[in-house]
Amino acid sequence: MEKYKDILDKIGEMKVTELGELVKAIEEKFGVSAAMPTVAAGAAAGGEAAEEKTAWKVMIKDGGGQKIQVIKVIREAIGLGLKESKDLVDAAPKVIKEGLKKEEAEDLKKKLEGAGATVELQ
Repeated sequence: MEKYKDILDKIGEMKVTELGELVKAIEEKFGVSAAMPTVAAGAAAGGEAAEEKTAWKVMIKDGGGQKIQVIKVIREAIGLGLKESKDLVDAAPKVIKEGLKKEEAEDLKKKLEGAGATVELQ
């Protein structure tokens, strides 16, 4: 770490406000963030901070009384064939789609529930 000695010495002489300005300048110059990632922040805080979920799964718990309508929604949402969609509904509980944004997952859940299915977001 000898090659960084001069830089570290200069940083050591700076005031807190100057350090804040330096961090901001580095962030702007290099397009990076000094913010701690959510997972690390939660661990650093003793696990108190909850990790914000970014990818959601839509799981069908029950096909309901109108399975044909549910199968139609699944075919439209996922692009499966009739038999594959029917098999998926019959195999409930089953994950229908995963890796969705929260809005997309909620939209698919509403469509499936509107068709009579019981759905859960994970």
